[in-house]
Amino acid sequence: MRILHTADWHLGKTLKGVDRTPEIAAALKEVLRIVRSERVELLVAAGDLFDRPRVPAEAEAVFLEFLMELKRLGVPLLGVAGNHDPRGRLAAWQGVFEVFGADLAAELRFFEEGGVREWGSLRAVLLPFLSERRLVKAAEVMEKDAGEHQQAYAERMRKVLKNLAQGFAPNTANLLVAHLTLEGANLKLGGGEFTFYVGNSYAVSPDALPPTAGYVALGHIHHQQRVSDAPVAYYSGSLVQLDFGEGEDAPRGAVLLELEPGKPARVLAEVQERWGKPLRTFRFALEELDRRIEELERFPGYAKLVLKGKPDPVLRERLLAENDHLLEVLFEFEGRAQGEAEAPEVLGVEEAYRRYHEATYGEPPEEALLSAFRRAMEEAEDAAASA
Repeated sequence: MRILHTADWHLGKTLKGVDRTPEIAAALKEVLRIVRSERVELLVAAGDLFDRPRVPAEAEAVFLEFLMELKRLGVPLLGVAGNHDPRGRLAAWQGVFEVFGADLAAELRFFEEGGVREWGSLRAVLLPFLSERRLVKAAEVMEKDAGEHQQAYAERMRKVLKNLAQGFAPNTANLLVAHLTLEGANLKLGGGEFTFYVGNSYAVSPDALPPTAGYVALGHIHHQQRVSDAPVAYYSGSLVQLDFGEGEDAPRGAVLLELEPGKPARVLAEVQERWGKPLRTFRFALEELDRRIEELERFPGYAKLVLKGKPDPVLRERLLAENDHLLEVLFEFEGRAQGEAEAPEVLGVEEAYRRYHEATYGEPPEEALLSAFRRAMEEAEDAAASA
């Protein structure tokens, strides 16, 4: 079977007030072109089809139009919900998906619950994004330190993957679709991704991937990369550059492969396209601005400008008004960090809150306040899931 692996569409994405959905829609038209020209038989979407739980109408319209075009081509869509996706809404749309020949797993179904999808000789198991609270009992998580959180999450994920792998057989073409963080992956992030959803506490060891899988289609990390050889596992990358922090030259796009029964996948092409407008951060000293401003003005994408010098609100507003494609102007000056920011320390949600409280009030939060914080996090997650 010829498969095209995509992920991290992020329909509905806005960047500094700019709607990126038209760029993503254009990228999806290119995906359809590849489906036609390469005779693709199955399209995979490994999570984060949408950017936030409340989906704008324009993003929904692009998605449904894409499904209609895919149906006209006779190609099914197989996918999972990511951490950005509206799980409740995707679950409610299951009847609509069936009409279009799509199968999108909003919630995890274990092997015993019929979690294996079958198309002829293909066996596919679907693993949507699982938060720490969903995977590990909340009370158990809160009693552990950060290192134990990571171990608990990783070990539970290992058990989940082992359970799902029961759907594979030696004489079938075995596909795993998952939205998760694999240890060793390039984790360079933009501002649109939460560090604690892609960092150590959510990382899974590559050796947890079922060896019986012929191919593992991953989503969650926006840089295209091969992360395992046995089984063959890839992050396809996002369709467009979503944030300034992700790097203009980072590979992204799709992966074209063939999957046959009893064999590892044969990767036909690492599709690396420059869909969407490029994003670039320009860094000038204030005294260089007049001399180098044309460099920014000629840039064809969206720009962010960092000026080394004392903040000047009037200059900032003038630059933004004169350059429609300039989305942000920041100043670096004495007493503040210079140059590129260091990679943030990876923290769990509760530990991040502890440190915030201690830095703000000079003491750690009381247990009653922590309990209230945990309840609020649970309610927020449940609300997002049902949105």
